[in-house]
Amino acid sequence: QFCTYCIIPYARGRVRSREKENILNEVHKLAKAGYKEVVLTGIHLSSYGVDFPEDKKETLLSLIQAVNEVEGIQRIRLGSLEPGIVTEEFAKELSCLPKICPHFHLSLQSGCDATLKRMNRRYDAAEYREKCELLRKYFENPALTTDVIVGFPQESEEEFEASRDFVDSINFYETHIFKYSKRQGTKAAKMDGQIPEHEKTRRSNIMLELNRKKMQRYEEGWLGKKVEVLFEEMTERDGKNYVTGHTKEYLRIGVPCEPEQADRWINQLKEIELTSLSQIMH
Repeated sequence: QFCTYCIIPYARGRVRSREKENILNEVHKLAKAGYKEVVLTGIHLSSYGVDFPEDKKETLLSLIQAVNEVEGIQRIRLGSLEPGIVTEEFAKELSCLPKICPHFHLSLQSGCDATLKRMNRRYDAAEYREKCELLRKYFENPALTTDVIVGFPQESEEEFEASRDFVDSINFYETHIFKYSKRQGTKAAKMDGQIPEHEKTRRSNIMLELNRKKMQRYEEGWLGKKVEVLFEEMTERDGKNYVTGHTKEYLRIGVPCEPEQADRWINQLKEIELTSLSQIMH
């Protein structure tokens, strides 16, 4: 998409999609090997299939629908999506697929329209909000996560506050905060108004504190409810052993477990009642 801060189009070139049959063959192999969850990911996942000839047209949605039919796979998780892919049809069709994980990472980068324009992002804050509302219309309490850049060239205090207020209003589960970093060869690296490092750090800390509060608020919303967890591995915390895994919404859940009992849990889907935030591990 040639965002002004990003070197990827110059370093890796245009979109190159894997053939659908190639992907499905890999998913079938993973299912036969006992894997229960797959993650569809890529540099620009939303553009899947745009480079195919007309007689082989596929979209991300048609690929997800095909993966949903693979026996043995019980969960499909998506990598980072561009907001533009979230249409009424896309959200509605996804909600009809029982294996889809209601965990959507929608790239934001800034909640301020002026900053988004300098970044060459192809949406504004109002459009982004509509996409979040669509996902919440078709999924009950989905986990919405995002990325935000602070200290982009020429980002004024007012623009930063607008971005912070927007992130606050969306109520993300998790926001990944990045301090703007120059990439030689990009338009943003040549822009006037580069922000001092200490100011980027200050803004990052403000956003990180907001993220901490939002994460806690989302997690508290699950207390008293039963969640399905796919357990993955043993871990140790404060001298105690736990088996940990993720819900469909990507909450990492820990259950006390001794290593000799791990086989009863790992790679199993189990329903767990959340009674304390201490069961959620970060």
